[in-house]
This record gives sequence, C-alpha cells and structure tokens, in this order.
Amino acid sequence: MAKIKITKTRSAIKRPKNQKLTLEALGLRKIGQSNEIEKSDSVMGMVNKVKHLVSVEEIN
Repeated sequence: MAKIKITKTRSAIKRPKNQKLTLEALGLRKIGQSNEIEKSDSVMGMVNKVKHLVSVEEIN
C-alpha cells in the first residue's frame, strides 16, 4: 500500500473540537511535526477534514 507523509502547517487554535481531535488522531501535535501513515479511505477522510491545517505528500 502507498504511504503518505502528513505535516502540520497551521495552528489548531480557534478551530472546532472535531478538527483538533482529528489532528491528534493523525498523530500531529506541534506545528512542523510530520507523520507517515498508510493511505486508506478513512485516513484520507481525516486529512480532507483538516486539509487547511496540513500538507500531504505521497511516499513511494
């Protein structure tokens, strides 16, 4: 399966609680922190929910 690298680029201050919890579930706490996760439909749904706060790269 393909992997994606997710990096938190913006703050979660003044964001709805569900977006803050989504970032935590993706393993992102601090700005600039990255995490490599297997690409799946559920993960991509989570990324789509917080796409304005993160950057995403495909890893082969």
